[in-house]
This record gives sequence, structure tokens and C-alpha cells, in this order.
Amino acid sequence: MAEIKDILVPDIGDFDGVEVIEILVAVGDQIAVEDPIASLESDKAAMEIPSPFAGTVKEVKISIGDKVSEGNLLITLEVSEDNSAAIEVPATTTSPAKEEKAATPAPAASPAPKAAAPATPRPSPTANVSINEDGFRKAHASPSVRKFARELGADLSQMTGTGEKNRILKEDVKTWVKQALAQGNSGGGLGVEPMPEIDFSQFGEIETQALTRINKLTGKFLHRNWVTVPHVTQFDESDISELEKFRKQLNEENKKNGTRITVLAFLMKALVSALKEFPRFNSSLDHTGENLILKQYVNIGVAMDTPDGLVVPVIRDCDRKSLIELAQELVDTSQRARDKKLSPTDMSGGCITISSLGGIGGTAFTPIVNAPEVAILGVSRSSIKPVYIKNNDGDGEFVPRLMLPLSLSYDHRVIDGADGARFTSYLSSVLSDTRRLLL
Repeated sequence: MAEIKDILVPDIGDFDGVEVIEILVAVGDQIAVEDPIASLESDKAAMEIPSPFAGTVKEVKISIGDKVSEGNLLITLEVSEDNSAAIEVPATTTSPAKEEKAATPAPAASPAPKAAAPATPRPSPTANVSINEDGFRKAHASPSVRKFARELGADLSQMTGTGEKNRILKEDVKTWVKQALAQGNSGGGLGVEPMPEIDFSQFGEIETQALTRINKLTGKFLHRNWVTVPHVTQFDESDISELEKFRKQLNEENKKNGTRITVLAFLMKALVSALKEFPRFNSSLDHTGENLILKQYVNIGVAMDTPDGLVVPVIRDCDRKSLIELAQELVDTSQRARDKKLSPTDMSGGCITISSLGGIGGTAFTPIVNAPEVAILGVSRSSIKPVYIKNNDGDGEFVPRLMLPLSLSYDHRVIDGADGARFTSYLSSVLSDTRRLLL
């Protein structure tokens, strides 16, 4: 005879008001003794709540984000008479210091134990991946996801979660593995030994400074992009002498309304023209790496330096906006970036990125492609240089011209070197003669 049982939060130690971060069952699911019901997370540890009974889930009484404590109702379960005896099963707790032990919890005594797992683990599709154990332990993921990742040989330290508070979900692990298989190399299988753990204090006085959240996220993205995208960088220069005169003239005319136009706004307009001329630069590879997605819109990401690190907000529909509108939106977006008011939506959907270091210095650099985009334009500080210019008689002379260094990095799987050179040459010509922006 079936019986309805209330499954409550068991003794979870000194934790109180713990957040529900993952619900692992649904109404109608058949679960066995010790099957996980939900994942909880406090500020010190993550834990899974196992079921003390086998049966059918009748109701789920919690939602993701709820705060629960010992004795709170999780689910109601319909159990058969022979399974109605409660099994004393503590919650599986994972703390940073005990991650490895928690990955293989000791089996609890049970009148109906589950079948033993095979001694030999299944072959991993990412067998060549070298897992960063320290990064794996610190990754923001539930115990069930950690176990799932280890079974697949997937390195959580190389992933960025799409769940709440950037939690890594099973779907994120699956996506990462698919990308690793499609690309043939996830970047972790390069056969490179992990960095050694060194006590730097033995050499002198040190100070440990924690990375900001933006630093960590940016680092993961850049590392992934660097090891998975075959980069080539094309260098060029553009004569912006006339553009600079025109820019100053526009700023003088718009002084009353407070609009200040920078070279960056001109670069965005020039990129719009270049992307229309070379549509392959306005594309992305799909997740299989076998198809090219050509975009019919132009959204440009602009790398911005903030006190907490680098962010890349996206200016949308640049092909539909005037030079003045782009200049005004750049000012507004820059202010929101400094005030930490950018949302994830503000930093998604880019077609190509501009990384400008002109206000700081340098002559050239090799920017990292912001995948899934296939190209990024780096801009360094402009300077006066002697340029040989021929006159109508065929003679010429060196004249001082304001030259802007350009550094275009691109994904060599999508863009050939010849097209990379054509792109920078075209971009340079457009910037050198602003009348071409009207074409």
C-alpha cells in the first residue's frame, strides 16, 4: 500500500537560511534511496540533500532561490509500504577544503542498496584534458555537476556558468565538452604541466591581492579564446590627418550641446563600412565548427577599462546610427561601465570588438579575439610621421601626417591572411578620406 511521505531538510550542521541553487527532481520522477533531491549553498559550503526513501515525487515544495533550514519541507513522496522505513542519510556537504573527499561519499546503509558502480569508469570524450585541480575545487558548481564534470573529464575551471550568480550547470558542462570535441582541442589538452605552487615569501616580502570578479571572468574568457582560436594579427597604419581636422571642426560646432566626438566614433562608422564590404568578418562559427553564421546586423563591442577590470559593452545597430548618436552613446555607456551599471545584456551580441589604447600609448599590440566573434581591432596612439606623397608631376616630398596604428587579430579558421590585409587596407582608406563613409 502506497504512503505519502514528507521529505524535510535533514540536520545540516550550523547552517541556517541556506539557498536552494538546484532542484534535481520533478513531479512524477521515480527516485531511489540516496538519490539527490536538491542542492543547497551557504557562504561556506555546497551540499546535496539525498532522499531517505524510494518512490514517486508527488509535489515539489521549493523553488530555486528559496532559503531553507533544518526541518523545512522539500518534497512529498509516494512510497510503497516496503520502502516506508526512514533511512538515516546525512546531506552530502562540499567545502573548499574537503572537495576531493566529498566527490566520492561513503555509501549509507540501506535495505535496498543501489547497484554498485562499475569499477572501470567510462571512456572520457575529453581524455586529453589536463584538469586544473585548484581551479576545479574553486569553481562555482554543485556537487552533482562536479561529479558529472569529472565523469566526462571536463575542467570546471575553464567554464563560465550560465546559472544564477554564474553557477556552472550541467548544460554548461555539456556545451564545453561539445566544443572540445568539435575543435579537437579544448585548450586543456596541450600536454602542458600546471603551474607549480610556489611560496614566493621565501624570496622576500609579498602582498596577496584577490582578483576582482571581473578579472576572474575576463581571465577565463581570454584563456579559452587564446587556446581555442588560431590567431593571426595584421598590422597597418591609417593617415587620419584630415579626419582629425574634421573631428575638431565638429566638436567646435557641437560645443553648445556638449557632444564630444572622439576618434572611436569614426572608427565605428568605418568598421560598419568595412563589415559591409567584407561580410565574412561579421560572422561566427556555430558550435560544431562546421557552419558559418553571417550576421545581418552590426553591433560593435568596445573594450573599456574600469577600476575593477576590463569590460566590453556592445553598442547595437551601429549601421543605423549617426556619428553624433554613436558619440553620445559611447559617453553614456562609458559612464555606466564605471558606475557598475552594465547588465549581461549590455555585453552580449557583439559582431566585432574595438580595443583602443590610444589614450594610454604604445605603437602596436596583439588583441585577443573575443569569441564567438571572429575579429577584433586594436588601436594604438596616433603620432606625426613623415609620409612620402607624390604630386601630379610624379615628384614627391615627405610631409608630416598624423598616422593611426591598427592591429587586427582574426580567427584564421574563418579569415585568410589575404582577406585580413584587404580588410585593414580598406579600413585605412576609409579613415583617411571620411567622404568614403558616405558611400
